[in-house]
Formats: sequence, structure tokens, C-alpha cells
Amino acid sequence: MGIFSGNKKKDKLVLVFDIGSSSVGGVLFFTQNSGIPKIVFSVREPIAIEGNIEADRFLYLTIKSLETVASQIHKSGIGVPEEIFCVLSSPWHISQTRVIRLEKNTPFIFTPKLALDLIKKEIVLFEEEYSEKYPDIKSPIRSIEFKNTKIMLNGYETSKPLDQKTKELEMTLFVSISPEQILKNIEKTINRHFHVKEIKFSSFTMASFAIVRDTFANQDSFLLIDIGGEVTDISMVKGNVLCESISFPLGINFMIRGVAFSSLASLNEARSLISLFKDNHAVESTIKKIGPIIEKLRMDWLSNFQESLSRLSKDISVPATIYLVVDKELANFFSETIKTEQFNQYTLTESKFKVVFLDAEVFHTMATFKESIKRDSVLIIDSIYINRFLINPSTSG
Repeated sequence: MGIFSGNKKKDKLVLVFDIGSSSVGGVLFFTQNSGIPKIVFSVREPIAIEGNIEADRFLYLTIKSLETVASQIHKSGIGVPEEIFCVLSSPWHISQTRVIRLEKNTPFIFTPKLALDLIKKEIVLFEEEYSEKYPDIKSPIRSIEFKNTKIMLNGYETSKPLDQKTKELEMTLFVSISPEQILKNIEKTINRHFHVKEIKFSSFTMASFAIVRDTFANQDSFLLIDIGGEVTDISMVKGNVLCESISFPLGINFMIRGVAFSSLASLNEARSLISLFKDNHAVESTIKKIGPIIEKLRMDWLSNFQESLSRLSKDISVPATIYLVVDKELANFFSETIKTEQFNQYTLTESKFKVVFLDAEVFHTMATFKESIKRDSVLIIDSIYINRFLINPSTSG
């Protein structure tokens, strides 16, 4: 079940927007029965970073970048997309894995109607919990995706539960919601350039989980870490099930603002200083000046990472394998930072952390490209995910 159900038309032109907290991307691709999308155009526009984060201003800057991306795609002249999708990263959605349990004294039959009724009730509960947690947010909430990731009947997992008799039902459900105000701003911006009946939404959490799970089939338990501009998302996968996700509000821009504030530099100067420092190209005086600043910021991020792992793990161990999504220029910096984390990887895992950076090369056999197309790993993941489930919706999630 999910946003891709019921659509099996082949070889269509599809447009995907990737909306994160540091940039907005866009990709055009042709679906292919092989499950390998043919990418014919891609573009990415940064979201302007400012000294302070204010919600309405941040949304305005994000929509401005989306407008630029949509305009460039429209002007490319490649064609009119038959379907349009938006893949959202934090903070533009909130996702949660929820477990639905139903137990009766007498056997009952697991039917599609029963499943849908239980899912609808669970989504309403999730939306109510969100409204209670964030009472200052007046915008209504819209559910953008739900995926059944595991179904158990009488204590046993099954891939074919429909019309089966059982006394005990357990469904593991992944749900994503987003404020209506954000979604309507996105839809209005896209509709100025493209006209489709419906713009479908999904989360990068689910897209990246599904593709990483299938790409590394021999690794059924892992952490998936997505470091964006403003937010770091951590998802824990156990036995090929997306068990839980957690976020903390420190990303790449936290480092840039920290260096700018502490060194009295502009944001652009701070970005350059970080780049020089991490590449060992900074002069000695610069190293002495910003080295301690970057180390403190690194430890602040690491402390939040440690706390998040402790909250995520509860009474279970943390997988030692980590798949990392982050801007390429900072991949090594964060990989080494994660590896130096000492508490959780020695007390909650069986071995030291192994970090795999998800660059475009990891997925080089899973998509084809028109000549001169820039390889953007996040847009590749989005394209593979949506292509695969447009072709075969039953494999979704």
C-alpha cells in the first residue's frame, strides 16, 4: 500500500523534486521495465543560508530555490512529465514507525478493508499526537505516505497475509505527515510551471531505506544517517525493517554559523575556512584560529549524535554498519567524526562503526544517464526508488 499503488504504465517521463534543508534538486527520467531509470536532466539549487533560522523565512527561501529549479527544468525543453513527485527531507516532514496490534479470542480473517481501517485509525492517532506536541503550529496536517513494512499473524511474519485466519495480528507501519501549509506552497510553485492532476509526496527516509536495503542485501541491520543543512536524521534498520527514526537540529549549516560567529567572519568566508581546514590547505595562523572552533562544533554535533543513539537503541544493540548521506565535500569529516564516537560503538555494538558514504558511484549500475548529466547521489536514489515502484508497486517499502 502507498502513494505508488495502481500505476503500472511504462516508459513515461517522470519529474522528481528533492526538497531538503540545504538545497532543492530536480531530476527528469524515463521509467524502464528493468527498474533502471534513464536520467536525462538534473539540477540542484542551494537554499540561501542566513545567520538565524526563522521558520517562515526558511520556508520562503526554500520555495525560492524550488522556483529556480522548476523554471530550469521547464526551460530544458525535454518534454512534459506525465507524473510529478516530491521527495521531502527533514524538516519538511515527520515520519514514524508505528506498530498496530489486534488480538481476539476467536479467529478473524485479515482482509484489505480491515488493514485499511486499522491504518486510517493509526494515522489519525499520529496526527493527533503531532498536534498535541506542536500546539503552536496552526496548519492542518496531511498524511503523505504509509507503508506496511512487516505483517505478523499469530506471531509469525508472513508475506501473504490476505484472507488468512488469525487470532493475533501485528502490522509495522511507516507513516509520514507534513503541514498542509508547506505542501500547498510546494504545489503552487510547481503548478506555475507544470500542470498535472496530482503531485505525489514521499519521504527521503523511506526512499533511501528501500534502496540501501536492496543495494546491500547481505546487510539486514544498519544505521542510515542523512546530514542535511539544518537537520541530521538517523534511522535504525533491524532485520530489514525500518524500526525507528530520530532527528536532531544540527547539520552542515550549524558548522558554518558556528565558525562565522566565533571568528567574526561572514557565512561565505566561514564556508571557505571550513573547506580549507578540512583539506589541510589552511595556513598555520588560520589553523590556530579556527581549529579549536571546528573541534568544539564537531564535539557538539557528536554529543547530539551520541544522545540520539542512546534514545534510539533503548534496550537493543545499535548496528555497527552506517550508510551516510551528506555533501561529498564533508563526507570524510563526518565519517571520521562518527568513527571517533567512543561510548555507543563500544557498549551498544559488537564492533567499531563502519561508515559507508553513499556517493553516486555506489549506484552506478542502477541508473543510466544522458551524456553530461551530473551524478547527484540523492537524485539517483529518488529516481531508482520511484521508477522501481511505478513499474512494480507491490514491492513498495
